[in-house]
Amino acid sequence: MGEGFWLRYIRDRISASRDTEDFAGDNVPDATSSLKTILVDRIRAQGRITFAEYMAACLYEPGLGYYTSPGRKVGAEGDFYTSSNVSAIFGRLVAREFVRMDELLGSPDRFDLVEVGAGNGRLARDILEYLADESPDLYGRLTLRLIEKEPSLRTIQGEMLGPHAVKAVWHAPAELEAGTLQFTGCLYSNELIDSFPVHLVEMTPGGLQEVYVTLRGDNFAEEFGEPSTQELAAYLKRIGVTLMEGKRAEINLAAPRWLASVARALRCGFVLTIDYGYPAIDLFSPARLAGTLLCYHRHQVEESPYVRPGEQDITSHVDFTTLMKAGEEEGLTTVWFGEQYRFLMGVGFMEEMARLEASDVSEEEKLKVRLLMKKLILPEGGMGDTFRVLVQAKRVENPRLLCMSDWTMRGEG
Repeated sequence: MGEGFWLRYIRDRISASRDTEDFAGDNVPDATSSLKTILVDRIRAQGRITFAEYMAACLYEPGLGYYTSPGRKVGAEGDFYTSSNVSAIFGRLVAREFVRMDELLGSPDRFDLVEVGAGNGRLARDILEYLADESPDLYGRLTLRLIEKEPSLRTIQGEMLGPHAVKAVWHAPAELEAGTLQFTGCLYSNELIDSFPVHLVEMTPGGLQEVYVTLRGDNFAEEFGEPSTQELAAYLKRIGVTLMEGKRAEINLAAPRWLASVARALRCGFVLTIDYGYPAIDLFSPARLAGTLLCYHRHQVEESPYVRPGEQDITSHVDFTTLMKAGEEEGLTTVWFGEQYRFLMGVGFMEEMARLEASDVSEEEKLKVRLLMKKLILPEGGMGDTFRVLVQAKRVENPRLLCMSDWTMRGEG
């Protein structure tokens, strides 16, 4: 690799205020006011709505939702950070695993790299930068397929990809859901499933109840009611969970449906999911009495989802047990599951650190990069163990991925 990457990386960091602020701009108060008006009118006309319907509108209402309206969402001027925004090394490390996946598939004539919800395209760019430098053969056979709900992001992603944009093809989510998109390679997502709308339920003395959004005057309010679908109770039964009385939980019915469509679209290869979440036994434990639903606005946590509709992110932690079970039912084998720090160490974190030390970058810049890299693996509530990685495979015999290596033994003997 040499010093080329590190010099480019430092240049990118210096110009970060220009390079990463493609979503710059404040949210428009009038748009937020309009969304609240729309929701209030909708509830008055049709009655209470499920929280999943409310969350879907707050995040995805055309032109007014958090992800479908103008305004930068990620980075220093946005509302939250992702691993790919912390350091370009994240994309390089993920790319190492893609090289290994390509080898396991026998280096097919065409390798599809599919990203769902690519945001500004930074992660895809970092991945392609690595492949162009370190695996030109794979880079030449590769097609980057970006599945994007928001059409306006395509221009931003194309600009971020720069010369690598020639490798990209854009698809609407409907192509994946309908099965018209078929691919061989790997579909990956980074902090996607946590943004799927969820149903809220709570175990009451009278049994399982769903939380509905209604009105108190001109303001939003909650009320309990019978579950809107039998799927909610079936979901909990499927993972062997019985909620204790007083426990509130989020149920993401969209996630297993989405994964089923992914499994049907994948001819042969892998699905790599990076997100914050837990196995079901931890996610639905009594220790999380109020559930995991949170909102983010300008890097501040907001507990109420009923303020600033359309202006703040609403998320919930991912139930990885359900993803594994749903995948198995659709022909996906669970290959590996664990904390992000274990994944990154397995695919070559220390090797990237060593390359940094051997480069001609100044000591001051090396220190800055080291600190950024450490954020990716710090445990105790940091990105290292808050985020989990799930790798699933289809029609791949006994795949031995880099993340499965025993990195604790490297350098011994």
